[in-house]
Amino acid sequence: MHAGFLILLWIAVVGALQFLRPDLLVAVVAVLAAIALWVARARTLRLLRRVRILLVAIVVLFAGFTPGEAVLADWPALSPSREGLLLALEHAGRLVAVVFCVAILLQKLSTDRLVGGLYALSRPFALVGLSSERVAVRMLLVLRYVDDPQGRGWRHWLDDEVEAPAETLHLQRERLGTVERVLLVTALLTLAWWYAR
Repeated sequence: MHAGFLILLWIAVVGALQFLRPDLLVAVVAVLAAIALWVARARTLRLLRRVRILLVAIVVLFAGFTPGEAVLADWPALSPSREGLLLALEHAGRLVAVVFCVAILLQKLSTDRLVGGLYALSRPFALVGLSSERVAVRMLLVLRYVDDPQGRGWRHWLDDEVEAPAETLHLQRERLGTVERVLLVTALLTLAWWYAR
């Protein structure tokens, strides 16, 4: 499949995750967890470790500051609310599902295909003056930072004694196949129908 189409499919899945009912979200997170751990176990665990502070913040903010019925009835002032806990679990589940999707995408697409797919998707924005080459390279740098196995962070790049590795990015161009064209036209027609009704 065309890399740009896979990235577009990934964007659609991540977008759809934000609108799932909580009961359906649990099933989707379980399926995505199984796939991500099977396909990219090390990368998945590394990405989950990266977002652990954000997950804790989501739980604390939603559970502690959402009004509702106290979980610990004897200490209502210190207790998280039942509604807050449900909201915290829902939003944490959405974040974890996105992390699983990122791990799967990064595992399945090589760097060259990823750059080529980002380039292909950003080419239409050249009409408004946006450089597709810059978009592709910047997105690649962001994804590399997120996926850095050593976890050094951006401050590492500012160290005078560390030389950035010289690397050439190859732009791998792919042609859309018949299946991708049919699926793309079907998706566009479905979106047009959905907005028109």
